[in-house]
Order: sequence, then C-alpha cells, then structure tokens
Amino acid sequence: MLAKRIIPCLDVKDGRTVKGTNFVNLREAGDPVELGKAYSLQGADELVFLDITATHEGRKTFTEMVSRVAAEVSIPFTVGGGINELSDIDKMLGAGADKVSINSAALRRPELIDEIARNFGSQVCVTAIDARLEDDGEWWCYVNGGRIRTERRLFEWAREVADRGAGEILFTSMNHDGVKTGFANEALALLSDNLPIPIIASGGAGAKEHFADAFRIGHADAALAASVFHFGEIPIPELKTYLRGEGIPVR
Repeated sequence: MLAKRIIPCLDVKDGRTVKGTNFVNLREAGDPVELGKAYSLQGADELVFLDITATHEGRKTFTEMVSRVAAEVSIPFTVGGGINELSDIDKMLGAGADKVSINSAALRRPELIDEIARNFGSQVCVTAIDARLEDDGEWWCYVNGGRIRTERRLFEWAREVADRGAGEILFTSMNHDGVKTGFANEALALLSDNLPIPIIASGGAGAKEHFADAFRIGHADAALAASVFHFGEIPIPELKTYLRGEGIPVR
C-alpha cells in the first residue's frame, strides 16, 4: 500500500479562511497564510487553497494571497476557484502553486482538462467534483460552490475526467460536508476501485477513525479535511501517529 496523504484545506472567502456545513453556514477559521504555514510545519503532506466564491462571483482567484501562502509552505500546494482558462493556470503556477483544482469550469467545458494535461502535464490538474446523493439514489454533480445542480452523474463524470487526463480527483460529498460523521466511503470505494488515478476524499472528517475508514473502506489515496484541523480538534502529528498504529502507511 502506498503512503496515504493528509491534506488540510483552506476554504477562503474575502481573504479569510471559513468553514461551513453542507456548503452553507460559514464561520471564520483564521488567516490562510498563518494556517498554511502551521500545517506545513505540522507535517501535512499537501495543502489545498480554494477561493470558494470566485466562480459564483464571476472573478479570478486572489493571486496575491496565493503568493503569500506559497511563500510560507514547503509542501505541494493546490489552488482552486475561478480558474477557467490556461492563462489562469499560468498565473497560479507563477504565484507558487504546484497544482490547480478545477471544478465548475471543467463541467462547463470538459476540454479544459485535456488542455491542462497537454500544456502543463496531468500532475498539475486536480479535478474537484462536488456531488450530492439525491432522493433518487443517484449522485449528482454541482457547480458554483454547490449552488447549481448539473445533469452529470458522479461516476460517469469521474470516468470522463480520468480519461481526459486529470492527475487526480478531489471528491467532496456535499451530504457529508462539515457534518463530521465520516466520509462517503461507499462512493469513494467505487471511484477508487474503478479509476486509474488517485482519489482524494473530502467531506465528513470528525474523528481520527474516519480517516482510517476512508483509506481502508473507501480505498482513498488521500484524505482532505478543514474544520477538524482549523479548530484544533485533530492535530496532524497525532492523526499520523494514530494511522501508523492502525497499520496505515503515512509519510
């Protein structure tokens, strides 16, 4: 088994880190630059920065803020929010990002995935998928920070994402987001077992055991979380010690 990655996520709105439940009811969690620096020092494997209202507000990601965070971290750094074209990716990589995360733009124009892979390499392209399990028993994909449902189903869209050349998929279960009852392990396992690229689990972390379950039951390659890290509920060194004790390899 390859070493599993632990990834804190900075959801940024108006220059501050925020966290909500089921994509709403946001509360402030601190300065993204200070949080990013702290996570890098604590042994996080990677860091994700998402400008969560950029697409909805029709603007670009805060390049200056990305530069400030990048200057303080020594781990791979992924940036998303409002990225719609290759020039945006140039700017983010120039500001210090190692990878970019695309979501709404990919669903609206899937060819963007091919273009990023071709121009920058698959390793730069993280395709984020926000999906909700609806009453019809189907997982449906959403855009604009979880505000608008599309006609794309999770598993067929994830297959297309992989086929187009994305380096990995960041799957967030909107049902589980911020609820802290565990990740969507059944859906995670279907993604992980049927796709040739790494799957990052997101949405639902509330206890150390939930991370172990995401790796053992969900077969995820990495687990991403926000509030349990931002509010000091699960220190990253403590989480890694626990996972090692459970026989799960971590860096």
